[in-house]
Amino acid sequence: MTPTPAHRIRFVAARRAALALLAVLHIAAPAVAQTAASSTPAASSPSNALTPEIVQVTVKESGPRGADVSMPVQVFKPTLSQANAGAGPWPVVIFSHGRATTVQDRQNLSTPVLSGHVRYWHAKGYAVIAPIRPGYGPNSAHDPEASGTRFPSSGNGPCTGLAQYAKVVEASTRAVRSAHDWLREQPWANKDRVLLVGQSVGGLTTAAACGQNWPGVIGCVNFAGGSGGKPDTHAGKSCQPERLGQVYAEAGKTTQVPSLWLYSENDLYWGPDVPKQWHKANVDAASAAGQKTVAEFFAAPPVDPDGHRLLASGGRFWSPPLNAWLKKHGF
Repeated sequence: MTPTPAHRIRFVAARRAALALLAVLHIAAPAVAQTAASSTPAASSPSNALTPEIVQVTVKESGPRGADVSMPVQVFKPTLSQANAGAGPWPVVIFSHGRATTVQDRQNLSTPVLSGHVRYWHAKGYAVIAPIRPGYGPNSAHDPEASGTRFPSSGNGPCTGLAQYAKVVEASTRAVRSAHDWLREQPWANKDRVLLVGQSVGGLTTAAACGQNWPGVIGCVNFAGGSGGKPDTHAGKSCQPERLGQVYAEAGKTTQVPSLWLYSENDLYWGPDVPKQWHKANVDAASAAGQKTVAEFFAAPPVDPDGHRLLASGGRFWSPPLNAWLKKHGF
């Protein structure tokens, strides 16, 4: 049968509709893949690195002989194309980095937060700022976060010196508080919705700062927090952990917002049991002081090759409990 003009018109219209549908599917597919990938954060790499804005924030009396320090703070704002971001002002994560065991690595610190972790928060509509505290990167000539502990060069024998963990958190929280004070002056930031998040010494810093009840801080997330570990010679045996328990207990007495602590069973800095003791010290002190909120603890399975890399390599373990915690508290 010879096609009529009407038949030809309907055929062309159907063909155009099919091509349009294929185009939509082609455009939408990468967005679906990106959303799925964000549920299990990965470590950053040069190919997916983010470029931050860098600002300088003054930290009072944190340099040699009590001098002020100009501290670089990396700022990562979400884009309008990212899930839930909107146009701002955005809630903000203040991320506190950890502490390398060697002077050279502390001097070379230039990436205080993983790009994958920034993307995790961007997907939830949060901006992220990450200070490089005094004692690291461009300000490594003076080390205000030194705990005063020493380990023998071999794997034999206990650590020496009196662990001054209260001194560590005094210096680290002073730096992060300076970043927090700067943040509260920024028009793009939701000053009443700030989360403190940190890794290792940064996790300890976060737990200590949580007890200082800064304005606008609504919760705190501690990834593998602690101080005084040396995994190369004393794997799983930190220095004088009971003294750090006292610091965590002091923070618990005054913490008024929810917090989540995430540790892996094979953390080579602290081992599996000491973090639970630190958490108990914090919770017991909070309860004795009549605090209504207490820290929640999540013990992740082992992370290869070191559970201290939970944040970087264990996203499949920590993202579900963190997602649940954020939802539970309306964050």
